Amino acid sequence: MAWAVTLVLLAAPLAAARAPAASRPCATHEAVRRSVQRLVTEDRIPGAAVLVNGRSAVPGCARWAVTDGVADLRTGRRTNTTDRLRIGSITKTFTATVVLQLAAEHRLSLDAPVERYLPGLIQGHGHDGRRITVRQLLQHTSGLPDYLEASEWANPEALRRRHFEPRELIADAIRLPRPEQSWHYATTNYVVAGLIVQAVTGHSPESEITRRVILPLGLRDTYWPGDDPRIQGPHSQSYFTDAAGHRADGTDWNMTFGDVGGALVSTPEDLTRFATALFGGRLLPMAQLAEMRRTVAADPDRLWPGARYGLGLITTPLSCGGAWWGHAGTVPGGHRALVAVGPGGRSVAVALNAVPATLQAELDFLDVVDKAFCDEGSPNGRTTA
Repeated sequence: MAWAVTLVLLAAPLAAARAPAASRPCATHEAVRRSVQRLVTEDRIPGAAVLVNGRSAVPGCARWAVTDGVADLRTGRRTNTTDRLRIGSITKTFTATVVLQLAAEHRLSLDAPVERYLPGLIQGHGHDGRRITVRQLLQHTSGLPDYLEASEWANPEALRRRHFEPRELIADAIRLPRPEQSWHYATTNYVVAGLIVQAVTGHSPESEITRRVILPLGLRDTYWPGDDPRIQGPHSQSYFTDAAGHRADGTDWNMTFGDVGGALVSTPEDLTRFATALFGGRLLPMAQLAEMRRTVAADPDRLWPGARYGLGLITTPLSCGGAWWGHAGTVPGGHRALVAVGPGGRSVAVALNAVPATLQAELDFLDVVDKAFCDEGSPNGRTTA
């Protein structure tokens, strides 16, 4: 079923009412609208939403959204940009931010070995915590495998109600052989980083991230679900293909397996606020933000062509020049999200309630991001509309 695309201009109503009659109208963002519509009509994503916040040459037009499809297939409720969703690996950027805050406070060193903070945790099967640094964890160059590559995760649906402990996940990972590539994306790295935060502060990494990032920024819709498989508050449903090949509802899922590498719930609004604050220098001193943005080439088979990875950050070139900086996230139940900041400080958050199932669908997802930055009115003055 095809659904009409909705373009919402999120300017203050009074400001709009007082605008002079001769003022320029806001852009239609037709390129973004078409790109989002393609995800729903051709790639069979039930619902897609894009929230954009940034400078505009036209007063009152800097903040806008495009949505298409439904948040709930059963009720037909339309997709919006205020629903909560599982943000998956965007959680890694929150975790990396706190690790870098601790580095700025001289409570840990990015170039210290894991063994200094977690003695004996990583030993055996060719893995050695004495030869892995904190920086390598955040950069995915540690040589640690991803515990999600263990055989039990071949059918993640069978594990959706299970509770997992961080040390259990790490133990599963180090029984696996070392990756062949020097850069290997692994949530294991961030589970270890979370335990380092706990060792240094004496508090759980979740509580430190809440205290240092979520509460100061007023991210009211961002929270740790713990063992609760439900999403609290208004949220989109999420959908995945089950073992029988049928579309199933994957909204309820115990996310302890994601730990501080993938468990957070948030909204597009909160994500753009977080990204804007991070790149605006509100969360990190400039020296640590610069460390965060020191990148290495990523494996295109595990991300996408052109992507590079910093410390909890992905950067990708834009078709209109420059690059965006941020992170994407995926959960097995079907939510897919991305948040990024581009040239001129424009922030973009994208939320889907199913994971793109084909290479073309994934390229279409990335095209939405590119169009949102390169659409008419973008800071670098180029347009793809």
